[in-house]
Amino acid sequence: MSGTRKEFLDSGSQMKHPMIILSGPTAVGKTKLSIALARVLGGEVVSADSMQVYQYMDIGSAKIAREEMQGIPHHMIDILKPWEEFSVALFKEKCQECLSGIYARGSIPIVTGGTGFYVQALLRDIDFAPDAGEETDAGSCRAWLERLGAEKGPAYLHGLLERADPPSALDIHPNNIKRTIRALEYFFLTGEPISAHNRREREKPSAYASCYFVLNDLRERIYERIDRRVEEMLAGGLVAEVEGLRQMGCHRGMVSMQGLGYKEILAYLEGEISLEEAVEILKRDTRHFAKRQLTWFRREKDVIWINKNEFGYDEDKILRHMLRIVEETTGRRAGGKEAWEDE
Repeated sequence: MSGTRKEFLDSGSQMKHPMIILSGPTAVGKTKLSIALARVLGGEVVSADSMQVYQYMDIGSAKIAREEMQGIPHHMIDILKPWEEFSVALFKEKCQECLSGIYARGSIPIVTGGTGFYVQALLRDIDFAPDAGEETDAGSCRAWLERLGAEKGPAYLHGLLERADPPSALDIHPNNIKRTIRALEYFFLTGEPISAHNRREREKPSAYASCYFVLNDLRERIYERIDRRVEEMLAGGLVAEVEGLRQMGCHRGMVSMQGLGYKEILAYLEGEISLEEAVEILKRDTRHFAKRQLTWFRREKDVIWINKNEFGYDEDKILRHMLRIVEETTGRRAGGKEAWEDE
């Protein structure tokens, strides 16, 4: 497919809108590359990160700073207070509102982030609306599971999931109560493991003319970057950020406070562990999280892997390679000098 931006967008209702996905494990370098793509393609960045939606949670979420945006519009950042609930269904709804404006401006969305399920929901247009007559049952089932978790703890719920849906139990961390409850809720309401549902959804065609890039690196380099990022977060005031959230009334029962960096420092502030222990747990769990992210992306179809080491860590080569694929897939052409030249 080829043609100018206007030709592509005006070529008829049968044509899918273009979309670039830039995902990958945490700390691999997605932010800088997303800015470069946006600058040369006339794009706008849409964050696919489950933590960056929250205000006041900047350091622990590695949120992009205003000056780092280089004037590129960013969406799905700072849209909720930490005490507000967030879900994949709400993510998809809010994203689609953003996309309408992006396409109306003749821009291309660059969906950037490491929350693979969120990316899949948007890309494959997954429907999260309950079936007719199921909404009340879902509410009562969820309330029952939440009570069960409060009484017997997350390990008990995860044990139920291991019996009901072993593949999901492998995917979901035992401490991720929200996802565990969602998987159990789906099983009890439908009689089907949610892992089977997810497999079907992965087979759905993309709702967009999309390029799904996954930026990757050698494992040891990713782990080194994770450790360095954690140290930088601490030096940048992570403990004070979490303490400030505590003063606002935020607690571990909130979805926001279950995020990496927040639950560990919260445990330290509440006297459960030392700061040194909290830091080591944070580094370890972030490494495990990166590993789970890569497992998710390997199961996705039509993914274009960008292994940094195969390009000799030459950012210009990486960008040019991606731009060729974008033009072949969407007809979108680079409209200016390469973004790395000024940096």
